[in-house]
Amino acid sequence: MKLVLLFRGMLFLLFLTWFCSGQPAPPLLRFSVYLDPSNMVYLRWDHDEQEMMTFDLQVHTTGWVAFGFSPHGELPGSDIVIGGVFPNGSIYFSDFHVVDEATLEEDDSQDYQLLSVTENETSTTMLFKRHLRTCDSNDLDITMDTARLITVFGTDDTVQLFKGQKFSKSLFLMRYRSPSNSTDPKIFFTYDLRLDNFAVPVEETKYACTFLPLPVVKQKHHIYKFEPVITPHNITLVHHILIYACGNASVLPSGIDDCYGANPDFALCSQVVVGWAVGGESYQFPDDAAYSIGTPWDPQYVRLEIHYSNFDLVSGLIDSSGVRIYYTPEVRKYDVGVLQTGIFTFPVHFIPPGAESYRSYGLCNSSQFDEMNGTPVPDLHVFAYLLHTHLAGRGVKVTQYRNGKQLGIICEDNKYDFTLQEIRDMKEILVIKPGDEILVECNFQTLDRSGITFAGPSTMNEMCLSFLFYYPRNNISSCMGYPDILYIAHVLKQEASDAVEGMMAMDFVDWNNETVKTAEKAAKEADQIVVIKTINVNVPPPSFLPTPRLLTCRAQRETEKAFRLCKHWSDMAKTLVCHQFVF
Repeated sequence: MKLVLLFRGMLFLLFLTWFCSGQPAPPLLRFSVYLDPSNMVYLRWDHDEQEMMTFDLQVHTTGWVAFGFSPHGELPGSDIVIGGVFPNGSIYFSDFHVVDEATLEEDDSQDYQLLSVTENETSTTMLFKRHLRTCDSNDLDITMDTARLITVFGTDDTVQLFKGQKFSKSLFLMRYRSPSNSTDPKIFFTYDLRLDNFAVPVEETKYACTFLPLPVVKQKHHIYKFEPVITPHNITLVHHILIYACGNASVLPSGIDDCYGANPDFALCSQVVVGWAVGGESYQFPDDAAYSIGTPWDPQYVRLEIHYSNFDLVSGLIDSSGVRIYYTPEVRKYDVGVLQTGIFTFPVHFIPPGAESYRSYGLCNSSQFDEMNGTPVPDLHVFAYLLHTHLAGRGVKVTQYRNGKQLGIICEDNKYDFTLQEIRDMKEILVIKPGDEILVECNFQTLDRSGITFAGPSTMNEMCLSFLFYYPRNNISSCMGYPDILYIAHVLKQEASDAVEGMMAMDFVDWNNETVKTAEKAAKEADQIVVIKTINVNVPPPSFLPTPRLLTCRAQRETEKAFRLCKHWSDMAKTLVCHQFVF
């Protein structure tokens, strides 16, 4: 480590002792979080219209402190600042980058502006700011993607970066709404939707479902906030929790069973009300919108779905996890809805092995929304989103098309982290009109896998989903697509006469960089089968539509073939019990 560079930077910064001592009180920063499990590193931050981000970092040490951005959560390749207070009261602060596992270099361009460095008996606090993009090749940009923050510190002022105590944390920095921006109602109630002492089976993957009543109210109320309620010792066991609204004409089973097992009734109800996944926290809707209950058009029952990942096959686990909802009679202007988009999980989504990057596509064409909804669907005003893949996911992008032309990107995260799946607010309301197309693109990496990764419920399977939170609510639950597998098989020079043979043919492909890119291109160009679900219909008939690239090649998708394909996949993956799909 080139410590001489550190002290070269310190010489011109010693004057900051008197400069910082006269600084005003720290600015009001809207966002804050602890960056480590022991609450030793506390970060406050905010950003402004001038694309400047301010950080206030407090670390439980009286020694040196390093903080910055990492490509993957490790020191090599990181963009960091190092600062502290010498015993004589003078301060040091400078902009560095980490070349490799043993080399630290000071940046020629110093792009972090120090506001103050202070120290008390137990902690060191650094207040500084930087532009989101500095145009320095040694600095990492702050974008709408998930950031990997890294903090390292020592016990004295002898900087030994590679021997310090280190913490890394994934964090979404470009937030636009903090809890202080939300107004709590004067009257509110809470209600828990939870399992009751459920015995988690000794299985790697379990989807447990049950049907629960919503609160009984005599007039319209709004659910304005929700939060996870996780049994403490099961925090690493629970992968996600979803609450689905049921149509009031639905005939629902009792008890708890596998959501997607032998009894298809436990897969009824598909309209998402609220959801939580790994890394998420509580969420409060904007002040002018919330989820409606208590009217004749609102659901009376919901399906609670909890995905357990018991990879260590631990026995004797009892769980009572679920979701706590907050509801109020102080109704808001709009009723919230959730539209699920992406790749229809069954039955033909696959990802080749050994891929540095492989992109999959799922299309939603909303031209049939009016017909499926039963009445004309008003414009969807999207205010928040949640992106979801499993362990192979590296990025998700949701794009909007109108009349064959791309309008723009609805939301994206090119640095997706499976451990941070949270609802994120849009900077501005985005309007989706009936007839628009929504294309969800997921980027996967499978360098550590020798076999095909199939889509499916297990964490080791894959998904590609986007949940769009919007108002005003309609009856559409989901709008997802999947590509023509016959077209992909034929492009890969595989013989296949139906979808089942097309999917099975993927096992005979010699997967290498060339065939991976060929399959990716074919999946992008293939026509898509679009499946639209409503709150009252489990799986309505599909539309078979071209992607926005208007390419050709069609295949007929039949119920029996889809079932055979799913069954074949289940036998291979050993993770799924199939029931009859209706297309």
